[in-house]
Amino acid sequence: MTNPTAGRPLRSDAVRSRKLLREAAASAFAEQGTNVSIAQIAERAGIAKGTVFRHYATKEDLVAAIICENIDTLVDIGERLRLSADAGQALRDFMTAILEVQASDRAFCEVATGIAHDQPAIRAGTERLQAIADALTDRARLQGAVRPDITGQDVMLLVSGIYQTAAPLRSTHPQLWRRYLSLAFDGMQAGDAADLPPFDPDH
Repeated sequence: MTNPTAGRPLRSDAVRSRKLLREAAASAFAEQGTNVSIAQIAERAGIAKGTVFRHYATKEDLVAAIICENIDTLVDIGERLRLSADAGQALRDFMTAILEVQASDRAFCEVATGIAHDQPAIRAGTERLQAIADALTDRARLQGAVRPDITGQDVMLLVSGIYQTAAPLRSTHPQLWRRYLSLAFDGMQAGDAADLPPFDPDH
């Protein structure tokens, strides 16, 4: 289903309502996850429910638009970190940035753990994010900052696992994930550890 306003210039009132909608959707999704209703978002934005569908044909389109904003921000952060002289610290900073978003945005966390990958825009965004993770991991590996058998795929899965490890105590210890990030990154660093078992994503 296509966006009914696609390709048309927006009037000033439509621009304002779209801005209110996106702000309301972003905060609602962050607080409640992707199951929040369009009616709740519309009420929060102070607009009619029908107005939502004039901007986004489906709820899934709205979710994708908001999630992709976060993904774009993380990709931009990753691109800047690729210029850092310290590749190991750059990789850690990238992992930290992803975890900060996961900790503050329930909908993004759902996407990061594979719950909402049906939207083509989200799939494309996560592929871009994975490409940045690959590039940062490659640089860190070449500098000897991380063990030679770790991959960008490992990094992205670890980030998700770190958040899930700390999630049960999120309400009382919202920064606990930082402890497990330190623990995981220590294990990622180069040293005399035994080789990792092979990882075949197809099996």
